Amino acid sequence: MTNTNELLNRINRRYGSMSKGYKRLAIYITDNYDKAVFLTAAKLGEVVGVSESTVVRFASSLGYKGYPQFQDALEEMVKNKLSSVQRMEVSYERVSQSDILENVLKADQEKIKHTLEHIDQKAFNQAVHTILNARHVYVIGIRSCAPLASFLSFYLNMIVDDCILISTSSSSEIFEQMIKIGPDDVIIGISFPRYSIRTLKALEFASNRNAHIITLTDSVHSPMNIYSSCNLIADSDMASIADSLVAPLSVINALIMALCMERGDAVSNRLIELESIWEDYQVYERDEIEFLDESARMHFNDVN
Repeated sequence: MTNTNELLNRINRRYGSMSKGYKRLAIYITDNYDKAVFLTAAKLGEVVGVSESTVVRFASSLGYKGYPQFQDALEEMVKNKLSSVQRMEVSYERVSQSDILENVLKADQEKIKHTLEHIDQKAFNQAVHTILNARHVYVIGIRSCAPLASFLSFYLNMIVDDCILISTSSSSEIFEQMIKIGPDDVIIGISFPRYSIRTLKALEFASNRNAHIITLTDSVHSPMNIYSSCNLIADSDMASIADSLVAPLSVINALIMALCMERGDAVSNRLIELESIWEDYQVYERDEIEFLDESARMHFNDVN
Protein backbone atom coordinates (compact mmCIF):
# COMPACT_ATOMS: atom_id res chain seq x y z
CA MET A 1 0.00 0.00 0.00
CA THR A 2 1.27 3.48 -0.91
CA ASN A 3 2.52 5.56 1.99
CA THR A 4 0.14 8.51 2.41
CA ASN A 5 3.20 10.70 3.25
CA GLU A 6 4.98 9.80 0.02
CA LEU A 7 4.46 13.26 -1.47
CA LEU A 8 5.91 14.99 1.60
CA ASN A 9 8.85 12.60 1.55
CA ARG A 10 9.56 13.52 -2.07
CA ILE A 11 9.42 17.22 -1.22
CA ASN A 12 11.73 16.81 1.77
CA ARG A 13 14.29 14.82 -0.22
CA ARG A 14 14.52 17.46 -2.96
CA TYR A 15 14.00 20.63 -0.91
CA GLY A 16 17.69 21.49 -0.50
CA SER A 17 18.29 21.67 -4.26
CA MET A 18 15.05 23.50 -5.16
CA SER A 19 14.85 26.96 -6.70
CA LYS A 20 13.24 29.80 -4.74
CA GLY A 21 9.93 29.38 -6.60
CA TYR A 22 9.89 25.63 -5.99
CA LYS A 23 10.67 26.15 -2.29
CA ARG A 24 7.73 28.55 -1.96
CA LEU A 25 5.49 25.93 -3.50
CA ALA A 26 6.97 23.22 -1.26
CA ILE A 27 6.39 25.27 1.90
CA TYR A 28 2.82 26.17 0.95
CA ILE A 29 1.89 22.57 0.06
CA THR A 30 3.51 21.16 3.20
CA ASP A 31 1.58 23.60 5.41
CA ASN A 32 -1.67 23.73 3.42
CA TYR A 33 -2.05 20.46 1.52
CA ASP A 34 -5.71 20.25 2.61
CA LYS A 35 -6.33 23.46 0.65
CA ALA A 36 -3.86 22.89 -2.21
CA VAL A 37 -5.62 19.68 -3.23
CA PHE A 38 -8.58 21.71 -4.54
CA LEU A 39 -6.56 24.25 -6.53
CA THR A 40 -5.83 24.17 -10.24
CA ALA A 41 -2.23 24.67 -11.31
CA ALA A 42 -3.06 28.26 -12.27
CA LYS A 43 -4.78 28.98 -8.95
CA LEU A 44 -2.00 27.39 -6.91
CA GLY A 45 0.53 29.51 -8.78
CA GLU A 46 -1.54 32.62 -8.10
CA VAL A 47 -1.76 31.86 -4.38
CA VAL A 48 1.97 31.18 -4.02
CA GLY A 49 3.09 33.91 -6.44
CA VAL A 50 4.59 31.83 -9.26
CA SER A 51 3.48 31.04 -12.81
CA GLU A 52 1.25 28.14 -13.79
CA SER A 53 4.09 26.63 -15.81
CA THR A 54 6.29 26.71 -12.69
CA VAL A 55 3.67 24.72 -10.79
CA VAL A 56 3.51 22.11 -13.57
CA ARG A 57 7.30 21.82 -13.69
CA PHE A 58 7.39 21.54 -9.89
CA ALA A 59 5.05 18.54 -10.07
CA SER A 60 7.24 16.93 -12.74
CA SER A 61 10.39 17.56 -10.69
CA LEU A 62 8.87 15.46 -7.91
CA GLY A 63 8.48 12.52 -10.26
CA TYR A 64 4.84 12.91 -11.28
CA LYS A 65 3.81 12.64 -14.93
CA GLY A 66 1.79 15.84 -14.71
CA TYR A 67 -0.25 18.06 -12.44
CA PRO A 68 -3.29 15.70 -12.35
CA GLN A 69 -1.13 12.87 -10.95
CA PHE A 70 0.36 15.32 -8.45
CA GLN A 71 -3.19 16.23 -7.34
CA ASP A 72 -4.00 12.52 -6.94
CA ALA A 73 -1.08 12.26 -4.52
CA LEU A 74 -2.37 15.28 -2.62
CA GLU A 75 -5.83 13.73 -2.48
CA GLU A 76 -4.49 10.53 -0.93
CA MET A 77 -2.94 12.63 1.86
CA VAL A 78 -6.11 14.57 2.54
CA LYS A 79 -8.82 11.92 2.33
CA ASN A 80 -8.76 10.87 5.92
CA LYS A 81 -7.81 14.23 7.42
CA LEU A 82 -10.59 16.67 6.47
CA SER A 83 -13.00 17.49 9.28
CA SER A 84 -16.73 17.71 8.62
CA VAL A 85 -16.57 21.51 8.84
CA GLN A 86 -13.74 21.67 6.28
CA ARG A 87 -15.64 19.35 3.94
CA MET A 88 -18.72 21.59 4.20
CA GLU A 89 -16.66 24.73 3.49
CA VAL A 90 -15.12 23.15 0.41
CA SER A 91 -18.55 22.10 -0.86
CA TYR A 92 -19.87 25.65 -0.54
CA GLU A 93 -16.86 27.03 -2.40
CA ARG A 94 -17.41 24.68 -5.33
CA VAL A 95 -20.94 25.61 -6.36
CA SER A 96 -23.44 28.45 -6.14
CA GLN A 97 -26.92 28.05 -4.63
CA SER A 98 -28.67 28.35 -7.99
CA ASP A 99 -26.56 25.63 -9.61
CA ILE A 100 -26.75 22.99 -6.88
CA LEU A 101 -29.16 20.55 -8.53
CA GLU A 102 -27.45 20.57 -11.92
CA ASN A 103 -23.93 20.41 -10.52
CA VAL A 104 -24.61 17.62 -8.03
CA LEU A 105 -26.40 15.42 -10.59
CA LYS A 106 -23.70 16.00 -13.20
CA ALA A 107 -21.01 15.21 -10.63
CA ASP A 108 -22.76 11.95 -9.72
CA GLN A 109 -23.01 11.10 -13.41
CA GLU A 110 -19.27 11.60 -13.78
CA LYS A 111 -18.56 9.39 -10.79
CA ILE A 112 -20.53 6.51 -12.30
CA LYS A 113 -18.76 7.02 -15.64
CA HIS A 114 -15.33 7.08 -13.98
CA THR A 115 -16.17 3.96 -11.97
CA LEU A 116 -17.30 2.10 -15.09
CA GLU A 117 -14.07 3.00 -16.89
CA HIS A 118 -11.77 1.89 -14.08
CA ILE A 119 -13.42 -0.93 -12.14
CA ASP A 120 -11.69 -4.30 -12.32
CA GLN A 121 -14.00 -6.74 -14.13
CA LYS A 122 -11.98 -9.73 -12.92
CA ALA A 123 -12.38 -8.59 -9.31
CA PHE A 124 -16.13 -8.17 -9.89
CA ASN A 125 -16.41 -11.70 -11.30
CA GLN A 126 -14.34 -13.04 -8.42
CA ALA A 127 -16.65 -11.35 -5.94
CA VAL A 128 -19.70 -13.00 -7.53
CA HIS A 129 -18.04 -16.42 -7.47
CA THR A 130 -16.87 -16.02 -3.87
CA ILE A 131 -20.31 -15.00 -2.60
CA LEU A 132 -22.06 -17.85 -4.40
CA ASN A 133 -19.71 -20.43 -2.91
CA ALA A 134 -19.62 -19.08 0.65
CA ARG A 135 -21.24 -20.87 3.58
CA HIS A 136 -22.06 -17.57 5.30
CA VAL A 137 -21.94 -14.05 3.88
CA TYR A 138 -21.20 -11.23 6.34
CA VAL A 139 -21.74 -7.57 5.39
CA ILE A 140 -20.39 -4.58 7.30
CA GLY A 141 -20.65 -0.84 6.68
CA ILE A 142 -20.49 1.89 9.32
CA ARG A 143 -21.89 5.42 9.59
CA SER A 144 -22.64 6.80 6.09
CA CYS A 145 -21.88 3.37 4.60
CA ALA A 146 -24.47 1.64 6.81
CA PRO A 147 -27.33 2.20 4.30
CA LEU A 148 -25.23 0.58 1.57
CA ALA A 149 -24.56 -2.45 3.77
CA SER A 150 -28.25 -2.69 4.70
CA PHE A 151 -29.35 -2.45 1.07
CA LEU A 152 -26.89 -5.14 -0.04
CA SER A 153 -27.76 -7.54 2.79
CA PHE A 154 -31.50 -7.07 2.17
CA TYR A 155 -31.18 -8.44 -1.35
CA LEU A 156 -28.50 -11.00 -0.52
CA ASN A 157 -30.99 -12.62 1.84
CA MET A 158 -33.17 -13.31 -1.21
CA ILE A 159 -30.26 -14.86 -3.09
CA VAL A 160 -28.05 -16.78 -0.63
CA ASP A 161 -28.96 -19.04 2.25
CA ASP A 162 -27.23 -17.21 5.08
CA CYS A 163 -26.41 -13.49 5.03
CA ILE A 164 -25.54 -11.64 8.24
CA LEU A 165 -25.67 -7.85 8.41
CA ILE A 166 -23.23 -6.98 11.19
CA SER A 167 -24.64 -4.58 13.76
CA THR A 168 -22.06 -1.93 14.55
CA SER A 169 -23.16 -0.24 17.76
CA SER A 170 -19.90 -1.24 19.46
CA SER A 171 -16.60 -2.90 18.53
CA SER A 172 -17.10 -5.77 20.96
CA GLU A 173 -20.48 -6.61 19.43
CA ILE A 174 -18.91 -6.76 15.97
CA PHE A 175 -16.55 -9.54 17.03
CA GLU A 176 -19.30 -11.37 18.91
CA GLN A 177 -21.36 -11.51 15.73
CA MET A 178 -18.35 -12.77 13.75
CA ILE A 179 -17.24 -15.39 16.26
CA LYS A 180 -18.13 -18.29 13.92
CA ILE A 181 -16.54 -16.85 10.76
CA GLY A 182 -14.09 -19.19 9.06
CA PRO A 183 -12.42 -20.29 5.81
CA ASP A 184 -15.72 -21.18 4.13
CA ASP A 185 -17.21 -17.74 4.74
CA VAL A 186 -16.90 -14.32 3.14
CA ILE A 187 -17.16 -10.81 4.55
CA ILE A 188 -17.97 -7.77 2.43
CA GLY A 189 -16.54 -4.58 3.93
CA ILE A 190 -17.83 -1.21 2.69
CA SER A 191 -15.93 1.93 3.65
CA PHE A 192 -15.24 5.32 2.12
CA PRO A 193 -13.41 8.37 3.50
CA ARG A 194 -13.30 9.05 6.30
CA TYR A 195 -12.44 5.36 6.65
CA SER A 196 -13.85 3.41 9.58
CA ILE A 197 -11.34 1.79 11.92
CA ARG A 198 -14.09 -0.57 13.16
CA THR A 199 -14.65 -1.86 9.63
CA LEU A 200 -10.91 -2.32 9.19
CA LYS A 201 -10.68 -4.25 12.49
CA ALA A 202 -13.56 -6.49 11.38
CA LEU A 203 -11.70 -7.30 8.17
CA GLU A 204 -8.52 -7.98 10.15
CA PHE A 205 -10.43 -10.39 12.40
CA ALA A 206 -11.89 -12.15 9.34
CA SER A 207 -8.43 -12.40 7.79
CA ASN A 208 -7.05 -13.99 10.95
CA ARG A 209 -9.83 -16.57 10.67
CA ASN A 210 -8.88 -17.22 7.01
CA ALA A 211 -12.24 -16.01 5.69
CA HIS A 212 -12.56 -14.57 2.20
CA ILE A 213 -12.67 -10.77 2.09
CA ILE A 214 -14.31 -8.49 -0.45
CA THR A 215 -14.04 -4.71 -0.15
CA LEU A 216 -16.04 -1.92 -1.71
CA THR A 217 -14.07 1.31 -1.33
CA ASP A 218 -12.82 4.33 -3.27
CA SER A 219 -9.17 3.65 -4.07
CA VAL A 220 -6.55 0.95 -4.50
CA HIS A 221 -4.72 2.82 -1.73
CA SER A 222 -7.62 2.52 0.71
CA PRO A 223 -6.63 0.89 4.02
CA MET A 224 -9.63 -1.42 3.56
CA ASN A 225 -7.64 -3.29 0.92
CA ILE A 226 -4.90 -4.39 3.32
CA TYR A 227 -6.63 -7.69 4.07
CA SER A 228 -8.57 -8.13 0.82
CA SER A 229 -7.64 -9.88 -2.41
CA CYS A 230 -10.90 -8.83 -4.10
CA ASN A 231 -11.25 -5.07 -4.29
CA LEU A 232 -14.21 -3.31 -5.91
CA ILE A 233 -13.34 0.35 -6.47
CA ALA A 234 -16.06 2.98 -6.88
CA ASP A 235 -15.67 6.73 -7.12
CA SER A 236 -16.98 8.90 -4.28
CA ASP A 237 -16.74 12.57 -3.40
CA MET A 238 -14.40 13.23 -0.50
CA ALA A 239 -15.07 16.96 -0.31
CA SER A 240 -18.69 17.15 0.73
CA ILE A 241 -20.56 17.06 4.02
CA ALA A 242 -22.74 14.35 2.43
CA ASP A 243 -20.49 12.03 0.45
CA SER A 244 -21.76 10.89 -2.92
CA LEU A 245 -22.34 7.14 -2.75
CA VAL A 246 -24.16 6.89 -6.08
CA ALA A 247 -21.37 4.98 -7.83
CA PRO A 248 -20.91 2.47 -4.95
CA LEU A 249 -24.65 1.84 -4.97
CA SER A 250 -24.51 1.20 -8.73
CA VAL A 251 -21.75 -1.37 -8.17
CA ILE A 252 -23.91 -3.03 -5.50
CA ASN A 253 -26.85 -3.11 -7.93
CA ALA A 254 -24.65 -4.77 -10.55
CA LEU A 255 -23.44 -7.30 -7.99
CA ILE A 256 -27.01 -8.17 -7.01
CA MET A 257 -28.03 -8.52 -10.65
CA ALA A 258 -25.07 -10.80 -11.43
CA LEU A 259 -25.86 -13.00 -8.43
CA CYS A 260 -29.53 -13.21 -9.40
CA MET A 261 -28.61 -14.34 -12.91
CA GLU A 262 -26.34 -17.05 -11.51
CA ARG A 263 -29.01 -18.26 -9.07
CA GLY A 264 -31.95 -17.73 -11.41
CA ASP A 265 -34.30 -20.59 -10.49
CA ALA A 266 -33.53 -20.46 -6.76
CA VAL A 267 -34.13 -16.71 -6.64
CA SER A 268 -37.37 -17.03 -8.61
CA ASN A 269 -38.68 -19.71 -6.26
CA ARG A 270 -37.79 -17.63 -3.22
CA LEU A 271 -39.50 -14.55 -4.65
CA ILE A 272 -42.64 -16.57 -5.44
CA GLU A 273 -42.69 -17.75 -1.84
CA LEU A 274 -42.17 -14.20 -0.55
CA GLU A 275 -44.91 -12.80 -2.78
CA SER A 276 -47.30 -15.33 -1.30
CA ILE A 277 -46.27 -14.36 2.24
CA TRP A 278 -46.55 -10.64 1.46
CA GLU A 279 -50.04 -11.17 0.08
CA ASP A 280 -51.18 -13.29 3.02
CA TYR A 281 -49.98 -10.72 5.53
CA GLN A 282 -50.87 -7.61 3.51
CA VAL A 283 -47.31 -6.31 3.41
CA TYR A 284 -47.78 -4.13 0.33
CA GLU A 285 -50.29 -1.95 -1.46
CA ARG A 286 -53.52 -2.34 0.50
CA ASP A 287 -54.72 0.71 2.38
CA GLU A 288 -57.49 -0.99 4.32
CA ILE A 289 -56.88 -3.50 7.08
CA GLU A 290 -57.92 -7.04 6.16
CA PHE A 291 -58.16 -9.19 9.29
CA LEU A 292 -56.87 -12.72 9.39
CA ASP A 293 -59.79 -13.80 11.56
CA GLU A 294 -62.97 -12.35 13.08
CA SER A 295 -61.56 -12.21 16.65
CA ALA A 296 -58.94 -9.71 15.45
CA ARG A 297 -61.69 -7.64 13.79
CA MET A 298 -63.75 -7.59 17.01
CA HIS A 299 -60.72 -6.57 19.08
CA PHE A 300 -59.96 -3.73 16.65
CA ASN A 301 -63.54 -2.46 16.80
CA ASP A 302 -63.56 -2.59 20.62
CA VAL A 303 -60.39 -0.48 20.79
CA ASN A 304 -61.81 2.14 18.44
